[in-house]
Amino acid sequence: MTTTAETATKPLWLAMEGMIRDLTDQDLSAGSKEATVQRMAQGLDEAGYCVAGHAGHLLELRAAVDERVTAGRPLLADFDGAVAALGLDDVADTFVAAAKLVEQVGGSFPLLRGLGRRQDVENLMAQTRLDLLVAKANELGGEDGVRYLITAEVAVAVVLESLGITQEAYDEVVAKMAAEAAERKRVRGLLEDAGDKSEIDKVKHLLTNDVAEALIVELAGVASSAIDDAKQAMEAELAEKKRLEEEEAARKLAEAEGPSLDAIPDDEMLEYIEGIREIMEFSTDPAEIRMMCEQSDMPKALVEIAVETPDKLDELESNAGG
Repeated sequence: MTTTAETATKPLWLAMEGMIRDLTDQDLSAGSKEATVQRMAQGLDEAGYCVAGHAGHLLELRAAVDERVTAGRPLLADFDGAVAALGLDDVADTFVAAAKLVEQVGGSFPLLRGLGRRQDVENLMAQTRLDLLVAKANELGGEDGVRYLITAEVAVAVVLESLGITQEAYDEVVAKMAAEAAERKRVRGLLEDAGDKSEIDKVKHLLTNDVAEALIVELAGVASSAIDDAKQAMEAELAEKKRLEEEEAARKLAEAEGPSLDAIPDDEMLEYIEGIREIMEFSTDPAEIRMMCEQSDMPKALVEIAVETPDKLDELESNAGG
């Protein structure tokens, strides 16, 4: 925390209070007080303020010195202590924070309750909030700190200077955050599509659409155990799907290969063998025989015999009553 009333850009009353804080009891004694006021006025003039030749400002200075004498301590002792005790929650609303601080310190220092000073205090609260945000960002460090200040809507120039990063590094974080926001929007759309589905079905829907588990927990509002349950259900469904696909593939293969030798009726066996003999009269090349037999939708078992062991056709023909 580096910003206090003494280090902020000072309006006149704060400059006065800064000088008052350094006064001694001797400076404030009855015999020395007016000389002290004149010396302070000259010092303020040298600092760029117009006090010695300005009746209103001189009266304001005398009133501030009198208030210091009455309170028995300088305003900044209370003011800076109150500012230093503030946290981010305290300055979330700078108008409210300023009002509370003025009320807290103004009991002993009524001049602080003037309208002009209230606005100055509110400006200081804004700077205090910024300092606290930067301190928190530096505590987080790296990309987390940059994200923190971006989320708090701190000006780009302030982020770059306070964290010591380049515009390129800043832009990279902004791009990441934009992508994350887009992904969140996509996931919310997926959840809308899921409608009134059960929790496990919603989680399955999100997993199927490649949503990260952490985002599922965050946006779907489910426990991590729900993701485990959904994964198990999906594994069971995939296993069943695979089983059905394998059965279908086997069925199609069996259909393509045709019946086994034992399953071919005798009359059909004789017809097939006759067709094979006609093909073999046309060609003796095994590859051509196989191709023509397959084109004729002959059972694969018979095609293999025709190509590999054609002499066995006579035995099959005899067994079929040919």
